[in-house]
Amino acid sequence: MKFPFDDAPNTMAIICSHILEQGDNILYVSHDEDDGMWQFLCGNSHEITDAKLVALEEVFALDNSIARIADMPYGYIATRKNVNSEWKIHKK
Repeated sequence: MKFPFDDAPNTMAIICSHILEQGDNILYVSHDEDDGMWQFLCGNSHEITDAKLVALEEVFALDNSIARIADMPYGYIATRKNVNSEWKIHKK
């Protein structure tokens, strides 16, 4: 699948360590309004030390279902109950 984001593949994104290191699913995505940063989280509670910086293309390689929300505007979030659920997008 072709990289679907308007951002460059090497754009830095935040991902939680539960996804990156433990294989948890991406269930919560934020496209921050103030700086355009993408955040990919598992939906559980996090400490600041759980935040890891990776290239956006690395997140896409982990879960290409995020292609469905690649055009999500700044200031919005997407959530889903599990990997088989549809993304629900709404203003933050």
